[in-house]
Amino acid sequence: MADDTERRRPRRWHIAVFLAPALLVYTAVMILPLFGTLQLSLFTLDGQSRVFAGLDNFRTLFLDPRWAATFWNALWNNVWFFIIHMLVQNPIGIVLAALLSSPRLRFSAFYRTTIFIPTILSFVIVGFAWKLILSPLWGVAPNLLDLVGLKSLFVPWLGKEQYALTTLGLISVWQFVGIPMMLIYAALLSIPDEVIEAAECDGITGMAQFWKIKLPLILPSIGIISVLTFVGNFNAFDLIYSAQGALAGPNYSTDILGTFLYRTFFGFQLQIGDPHMGSTIASMMFFIILAGVCLYLFAIQTRLRRYQF
Repeated sequence: MADDTERRRPRRWHIAVFLAPALLVYTAVMILPLFGTLQLSLFTLDGQSRVFAGLDNFRTLFLDPRWAATFWNALWNNVWFFIIHMLVQNPIGIVLAALLSSPRLRFSAFYRTTIFIPTILSFVIVGFAWKLILSPLWGVAPNLLDLVGLKSLFVPWLGKEQYALTTLGLISVWQFVGIPMMLIYAALLSIPDEVIEAAECDGITGMAQFWKIKLPLILPSIGIISVLTFVGNFNAFDLIYSAQGALAGPNYSTDILGTFLYRTFFGFQLQIGDPHMGSTIASMMFFIILAGVCLYLFAIQTRLRRYQF
């Protein structure tokens, strides 16, 4: 009888047919380049021939003074770029979502659209636009500050080492704050009405209702936003390149792993491109992102599941 049941069970070949195109594209665009990059990082050039180097390229990246200083500087800048987004972008997104989800707020759809519009703009447009806005020569920022009597506070933020990276981080926050806002907004709307009504019956309203009821229920969504922020910031490149160029000035103060990888792999000005060291940097970016995602999946997400419905 068991054999008859297995023979009668239909074979769902259509699932494989529908998945095959996406799987082929993903393999060609993501999997094969990834393994190709990892392979390149294990070789080096000896004259005109390629020789196996094992982990020598990684030792060079970590220990050679010519490479290590630039790598650790770029890594720290990436970490600071991520911290800005975690401490500024995501909390603002949560606050905006909480405000826009209020049924008493009028024109909430207009506000959501207005806040989300910068997200669809090109990195190049955003980078050059803010570079013009903050320019001390022809930018509008000095004039706007002068209108409110605060022109003395203006400094060329993109031209000073101590301010440039933080300024670019805040520009990125302005552009992408709509993403966490929309994700948290959707999570708030998915909370059952029965839960809210029960809280109101117990006298929990206003901000107390958000902190005690809604916030614990949207923690899984906040976790997803955090890991997406981590991946996005350690893959960042476009905004820094469009605003500060490949040298990520001034004096490499805005240099991140993406711009460091670009200069190393393709070469820039007098620097000759080195695909093997560039692949080593790309591999380190992959390992860093992989470690962060695994930490979230195995250490954080398991603790957040108890808040899900």
